[in-house]
Amino acid sequence: METKILKMDTAADEKLSVAAQAIKNGDLVAFPTETVYGLGANGLDEKAAAKIYAAKGRPSDNPLILHIDSIKMLAMITDKVPHMAMEIMAAFCPGPITMIVPKKIAVPDRITGGLSTVGVRMPDNDIARKLITLSGVPIAAPSANLSGRPSPTTAATVYDDLNGRIPYILDGGPSDFGVESTIVDCTESIPVILRPGAITKEMLEEIFPEVRVDPALSGKNSVPKAPGMKYRHYAPKAPMILLKGRKENMLAAFTKELSKCKKAGQSVGIIASHEVTNLLRHSYSYDYGSQNDLFHIAADLYNALRYFDDKPVDILLAEGTTEKGIGLAIMNRLKKASGQNILSAYKNN
Repeated sequence: METKILKMDTAADEKLSVAAQAIKNGDLVAFPTETVYGLGANGLDEKAAAKIYAAKGRPSDNPLILHIDSIKMLAMITDKVPHMAMEIMAAFCPGPITMIVPKKIAVPDRITGGLSTVGVRMPDNDIARKLITLSGVPIAAPSANLSGRPSPTTAATVYDDLNGRIPYILDGGPSDFGVESTIVDCTESIPVILRPGAITKEMLEEIFPEVRVDPALSGKNSVPKAPGMKYRHYAPKAPMILLKGRKENMLAAFTKELSKCKKAGQSVGIIASHEVTNLLRHSYSYDYGSQNDLFHIAADLYNALRYFDDKPVDILLAEGTTEKGIGLAIMNRLKKASGQNILSAYKNN
């Protein structure tokens, strides 16, 4: 299969009709969103959804999210829109947030991993919403990468992973946020964050008196109600150690671990803040931004995790962040990328 990249100038680009027809025909299209690039198919077509799992090499019990262009399209997905979900949509949609709601029988079990609920979101990207409108159906779309790899934030990165596996990639430029949407379970009495993202716990607490974080995010076993909860994700090719702790202690922690790795004969790649990389001056380093600019770190995170894939390194050392605000999403991705291989970065470590 030849994979074609269609450069999008605007959401009115005529090439969108080609992509929409592919969705109608049961084919796959990678497309931009404000979070990461998605791999889309007709969300009401079980055979089309199966192509997503095959192209990505994705486990069949890992649910997919349905993307809609308007509140009106919710009627194709669910008969029962929880009041909580409507409040979230009023406050944050279109935007980087996904709501778990009861599903209609028309939504295939292949989409939901056999669950009676489904994730739905309205992307804040004109190209994505126009593609949905032209297709006339909700579009099922996980991130457009091979399963387990860092998610793509550019069309070129999608091509690196999926060339020859899908017919079309819509190139709408780099994603804004760089981490996937926040997922909130709206089927409980209290909103529960199943996956952190750019819509933070603190932002949700501005409209709800209480917001919980699912225990599975701390590593406890549970049935996955949303993407990314069960399997190792976002992993670079080299094994990675995550250094977690106070930012003022990071330089000393990196220096110590770098020395250990060198004594073991390991070539090391560093993924860290400007504050750390600027002082370490290590030959294989990726500066993901200032410690004080978490949104920049989030936007560049997956580029950092892919950077060393073609470099001669044996192991990666990555700097963690605070877990407040969007830092919770950053640390969630880094913990999964490291396979929970975490060291505490304290002075006496």
